[in-house]
Amino acid sequence: MFDDAYYMRQALQEAQKAKEQDEVPVGCVVVSDGRIVAKSHNLTQTLNDVTAHAEMQAITAAANYLGGKYLRNCTMYITLEPCTMCAGALSWSQITRVVYGAQDPSRGYQNFGLSLHPKTTVQGGVLQEECSELLLDFFRSKR
Repeated sequence: MFDDAYYMRQALQEAQKAKEQDEVPVGCVVVSDGRIVAKSHNLTQTLNDVTAHAEMQAITAAANYLGGKYLRNCTMYITLEPCTMCAGALSWSQITRVVYGAQDPSRGYQNFGLSLHPKTTVQGGVLQEECSELLLDFFRSKR
């Protein structure tokens, strides 16, 4: 079995793909039984869709792969703390575990006092520096 850092590096590779497409560099992977069942990154610009966040894409892909709407016994690795929209979707998916890299003090769901499904565990700060730096570099290049 791989550890959290390994899967977060996979999510970082997805975030890099987003950056190359001039998307905000957020990436994620969904893991079930030790294997990656979904990979995604932000596609809001590409799809002209404000809901096309990495998490939303991954929830749909994982549910399709697994053949059901719930992501029980799955872990999502995300390079950035989920926003309120994605937190709501993750809660509805009943995902077992969420692991994120960088905190989002302005738009992260925790900043609004929200929580995920009662059975979902959350861990932040995995490869936080790498995740944060990718985002900071992207936004520095835009200024």
